[in-house]
Amino acid sequence: MKIAVFPGSFDPITLGHYDIVERAVPLFDKIIIAIGKNSQKKYMFSLEQRKEFIRKTFEKFPNVEVDDFEGLTIDYCKSKNVNFILRGLRNPADFEFEKSIAQTNRALTRENTIETIFLLTSSGKSYISSSIVREIISYGGNYEIMVPDAVRVEKKP
Repeated sequence: MKIAVFPGSFDPITLGHYDIVERAVPLFDKIIIAIGKNSQKKYMFSLEQRKEFIRKTFEKFPNVEVDDFEGLTIDYCKSKNVNFILRGLRNPADFEFEKSIAQTNRALTRENTIETIFLLTSSGKSYISSSIVREIISYGGNYEIMVPDAVRVEKKP
């Protein structure tokens, strides 16, 4: 069975994330969207809110599930017997950053059993990032054009 983990903070999930998962669905038997916990990071949305956003967004995809984890992504993959990590690339800077992580993960597994699969974000969505969405939300802007319908919060007056 081909299972991929799509790790991230998803604070919040964006249409860029959606694009990657939607295009990866036919490639894998199962995709686990795994929300990493970082006690040093301050999130706009709680873990439960982020999980609910993702569940609602992908409810029509039976081979997509949501989970959370702490620690290294490769350790999580090993615990789930997963051989693929799915990552999206928006630009050359993303590629350089993700390439370093993929090479580190490969070195840490030693057996080279976990492969990182990169998908390019569709051009119309390559400008979207969770940090941009959070900034727009914090100033009461029109963030809805960058997120799935499940991600709706009350705007500040």
